Amino acid sequence: MAEVRAGAERGWRRWTRAGLIVSTVLAAAWAVPPTASAAGDRQELYVAPWGNDTWPGTIERPFATPARAQQAVRDRTAGMTSDIVVNLRGGTYRLAAPLRMAGGDSGRGGHRVVYQAYGFGTSYEEQVTLSGGRPVTGWRPDPGRDGVWRADVGDLDTRQLYVDGRRAARASLGSGLPGKVKATAGGYTTTSRIPLSWDNPSDLELLYRFDYVEGRCGVAGVSRGPGNRTTITMDQPCWKLARDLYGKESLGAPTEVENSPDFLQRPGSWYLDRSRAGHHELLYRPTPGQDMRRTPVVAPELETLLGGTGVHDIAFRGLTFADATWLAPNEPAGFVAAWSMYMRRGKGGEMTALTVPGNVAFRTAERITFQGNRFTRLGAQGLEFSANSSHNTVDGNVFTDISDGGVVLGVLPPDASGTNRGNRITDNWIHHIAAEYHAASGIWDAGSQDTLIGHNQVDHVPYTGILSGPSEDLRGLMHRNRIVGNRVFATNRLLVDGGGIYLRGEQGTSYADGAVVSGNAVTDSRYGIWNVGIYTDDGSKWITVRRNVVHNYRASIGGCSEEWGNRPVRNVRYHGNFWDDAVPDWLARRDYPGAWPPAPDCGNPHDLEFKANTLLPPAHPAAACAARSTCAGILDRAGPRAARWGSAMAR
Repeated sequence: MAEVRAGAERGWRRWTRAGLIVSTVLAAAWAVPPTASAAGDRQELYVAPWGNDTWPGTIERPFATPARAQQAVRDRTAGMTSDIVVNLRGGTYRLAAPLRMAGGDSGRGGHRVVYQAYGFGTSYEEQVTLSGGRPVTGWRPDPGRDGVWRADVGDLDTRQLYVDGRRAARASLGSGLPGKVKATAGGYTTTSRIPLSWDNPSDLELLYRFDYVEGRCGVAGVSRGPGNRTTITMDQPCWKLARDLYGKESLGAPTEVENSPDFLQRPGSWYLDRSRAGHHELLYRPTPGQDMRRTPVVAPELETLLGGTGVHDIAFRGLTFADATWLAPNEPAGFVAAWSMYMRRGKGGEMTALTVPGNVAFRTAERITFQGNRFTRLGAQGLEFSANSSHNTVDGNVFTDISDGGVVLGVLPPDASGTNRGNRITDNWIHHIAAEYHAASGIWDAGSQDTLIGHNQVDHVPYTGILSGPSEDLRGLMHRNRIVGNRVFATNRLLVDGGGIYLRGEQGTSYADGAVVSGNAVTDSRYGIWNVGIYTDDGSKWITVRRNVVHNYRASIGGCSEEWGNRPVRNVRYHGNFWDDAVPDWLARRDYPGAWPPAPDCGNPHDLEFKANTLLPPAHPAAACAARSTCAGILDRAGPRAARWGSAMAR
């Protein structure tokens, strides 16, 4: 497995070098060098860290901020006769507020507005970062905690901290509650007196992890209880939501306890002291060799970096979107979650699912392009397209170090209807995401039509690689979607009951307008007790699975056919695939391929069709695939393609 993973990563590096070479060669075909005026072809504006917002935005006298360039664009869009290109010179632009786009920011008359790194796609492309973070300086030793440093941060509120460019860990006990713990209607009691000694107990956060879900609830207080026990009172309505969603029996004890200054024992951990309004302080225990007087520290402050509603014909190229947080889990309702959804009380008190938002988010948007960008150090999801967004392109980007998922699109809860058509998610690299909220997917299509999810690489994620289907049993949303040529490995590294490519629900009304899963290589994720390479789960219907390579999962293919909910797996055909047909030891093998859990929870799938599939020997499936030209060809062609935009991968 290690050899396969290393080979995949070497392949990515080869792709990156090739992509850079080819994109440089091809740049002349589509790009005018930014040092030249493209009179008659496009209007050029410039922004530089050393610029001035009172200047005219020329290359010699650039603006200083993206917000000023946005204003200049709005002054020009009504009379557009060519593209308007905003070139950002290299450096970090710290945003004072989100860049919010509306109709006046859109392209007109078949022309686009383009925001790009200076020299995008050429050998002289400059590195540009749009940051929602605040540098933290003025560190001093904490007088009450040996080895801990402290800095004043005013009214800052954040859930993340980055030290020397890396995500620091929130202070954690590293385990659940001490003592003999008992759940109650209001929280817990324990025989241990230790929680009574913890400072700022109302900052505590308890984490729950089981199966495919993970949630968090805050603590309202810690007090002495009857019978020499300690009482831990949980935040409401979070505790009630958690008991309703997960079941009382699942909350017998938390998995972890976080966010107390008393937990600052591990080097590289931090805590935000908010006990004095307007005078918050950050505490951090440095790792060996870190000098807090010199080490750069950034605290994400904005929850949105870039967003738009009702916009169209805008492109973003060669930019890094970084340093954003998301504060909803701090609320009394906490983060009672499943997948990339969290619960709140709706009208009438019913439980309502909301979707973790994108730190970059577009709604009711058309023909928006993200090309060659990098999304990193983010506290929610990376990029969102929702609420009737169509014909958008996400191509050749990198998504990494994100608290939740990478890309989310379609009909997102609480919405239950909408049309999202013709979006393309292609040639991206999504890895090491879901760093904080682990039950997330690299890509989630929650309800769309004519979507292409193609030639992406998704790896090293705690849950699912690519998820296709709505969260509820919503019908009529999915038609003619294609998941093709993706390279997926090292999924489900923490949570179970997910997969490499996970489909659920009705994907069409026939094979003609159903989903096609083709040419994907899904391998090397034998973690936990149950995950599936290509997972056709509850209610999956009208899916063609053909010419894929699947091996080294707990199960190669399969799913739960929910007969009890009238949501059976039905009408799935498997043609020309290569798999090891793995089935976990605890599940009886059927007389046809796949892992199909039995009643009472699940029943028999209906109308499965198997044709010309090849069984790879379970002991050495990778070597057997390499020895077969057709199988090896699928593996070789899967993942991002050379000659796409490689600049994001080089940063």
